[in-house]
Amino acid sequence: MHPFSRSWAALLAAVAGLPDEDFAQPSGCAGWLVRDLVCHLVIDAQDVLITLVTPAEAEPTADAAGYWDLLAEPPAGDDPLDALIPRLAAAYGEPRWLKFHLDDVGSAAGRAAVLADPAARVSTQDKVLTVGDYLSAYVLEWTLHHLDLVAHLPAAPAPPAETLAVARTALEDLAGAAFPASFPDADALRIGTGRRTPTAAQTAELGARAARLPLILG
Repeated sequence: MHPFSRSWAALLAAVAGLPDEDFAQPSGCAGWLVRDLVCHLVIDAQDVLITLVTPAEAEPTADAAGYWDLLAEPPAGDDPLDALIPRLAAAYGEPRWLKFHLDDVGSAAGRAAVLADPAARVSTQDKVLTVGDYLSAYVLEWTLHHLDLVAHLPAAPAPPAETLAVARTALEDLAGAAFPASFPDADALRIGTGRRTPTAAQTAELGARAARLPLILG
């Protein structure tokens, strides 16, 4: 199974298994509840569907790593779409409707990814990528958001070990250096993207690499 499909299937299953009360808990995305994050995943799934049916004739301008833009600062939350997410999530009312919509659109996105030709070219965000590179980039997206989903939900299933490893490698490619081998994959991803502050011992292990963190993905 392609890491895209594995990471996405695990994330969809984790959301489907959440009890209703968990949707009102904070997520690992600053300022967002779990329900807000799930609403964002619906939009992400729509983006995947849109991109996979937006063919491009031009030569690729980015690979999987080049899909990401590194921002100087974390989003301030004043982007119109970011501000819309909590209102849209609240409009669903009961969590079951959010679950239903994510399963519906998310399953379609998963099927479209399996059916797509990895060598085909697609256009998104003013970039041209092969389908294979585009889907590979999303392994990092799904894995980080899976970590966000379970950040305050200890009973919820964590991302699969194999997709954590793939996502870690992708983030290390963006960082231009490997994280210390002593860092578990989840810690490397959370610390590397500013989702968690490293301990003093971890900062010491990072050495000069600490100055280049966090990587704010846009």
